[in-house]
Amino acid sequence: MRRKIIIDTDPGQDDAVAILLALGSPAEIEVLGIVAVAGNVGLKQNARNALKVVELSGRTETPVYAGCERPMRRVLVTAEYVHGKTGLDGPDLPEPQIKLRDQHGVDFIIETLRREPTGTVTLCALGPLTNLGMAFVKAPDIMPRVQEIILMGGGLFEGGNTTPAAEFNIYVDPEAADVVFHSGIPITMVPLDVTHFMLSTKARVERFRGLGNRTGVATAEMLEFFERFDEQKYGWEGGPLHDPCVIAYLLKPELFKGKHVNVAIETQSELTRGMTVVDYWGVTGRAKNATYLRSGDADGFYELLFERLKTLA
Repeated sequence: MRRKIIIDTDPGQDDAVAILLALGSPAEIEVLGIVAVAGNVGLKQNARNALKVVELSGRTETPVYAGCERPMRRVLVTAEYVHGKTGLDGPDLPEPQIKLRDQHGVDFIIETLRREPTGTVTLCALGPLTNLGMAFVKAPDIMPRVQEIILMGGGLFEGGNTTPAAEFNIYVDPEAADVVFHSGIPITMVPLDVTHFMLSTKARVERFRGLGNRTGVATAEMLEFFERFDEQKYGWEGGPLHDPCVIAYLLKPELFKGKHVNVAIETQSELTRGMTVVDYWGVTGRAKNATYLRSGDADGFYELLFERLKTLA
C-alpha cells in the first residue's frame, strides 16, 4: 500500500533531491502536496524553487503551496551562504510554468489531515518546522490524525552546523520544533549524526550526471554547488546530503539504525538556541517521544537515489 505524504520544505539543493526521490517512487509514495516554508531563503523564492523541482521531475500534477514566511516568534535566519542567492544555485532551471495553488500551505495541511482517514498521512519535514507548528496550534484536532512525522533536523554526537549546539532547521524556529516534539505524534528524527556520513563524493556526483536524463544532470550540478561549502568547512571528500535521508528512510527503513529516546528543544538560551537535547542514554526519565536515527548505509542510500532518479524526466 502506498504511503500518503505531505512534503514540507525550503528547497535547497538537498531538499530538491529529496523531492525528486519521492516523485521518482510512485509505487510506494503518493505525494499529496508540497508545502514551502521560509528557511534556506525567503518563502517566495523557496516556493518558486519547489515549482522548478516539480517541473524538472516531470510530475507536474503534484500540487505546490506556499506556507509561512517567517518563524513563529523569531526573525527569519536564512542560508544563502550555503545554498546561493536563489537557494537552488547550480543548475540553470527555467522559470516554472506551473503555478502555486491559492490555498495557504498551513490550511492545506489541516484540510488534508481532516479529509484523509486517521493514521494514513505522513508529514515529511525537510526545513524549519514552522508550518507544522502553526498547523498544530491552529487545529490541534489534526495531531492524532497524523500517521508519523519524519524530519531532518538536530544533532547530538556531531554537534550543530549553524551554531556549536544547533542544526539549521531547528535553529531557525525552535518554538515550532518545540510544538512538534510535544505533539504526541510518532516522530522519526534524521539528525546530522546520520547525514554527515552520506557524502556526495565526486564519483557519486558523476553517477548522477551519467543517469541519462535531465534530472541526473541537474542533480549533479546542484550537488557540485551545494557541497563546496561543507567540503571547505569539514575537509571531507564530499558534502553531506541531508534531506533525501527522510524519503530514503520512508522507502527503506532498513538502511538506517536508531533508538527510541526523549528529545527536548532549547528555546530560552541564546547560547544554545535550537539545540536538540537528546536523552540518548535515558538519564532523565523523561517520556520517549522520538526515534533518533544514529547511523545509515551510505552505499545503499546512494544506490536508491540512482535507481529512482533515473526514472524521472
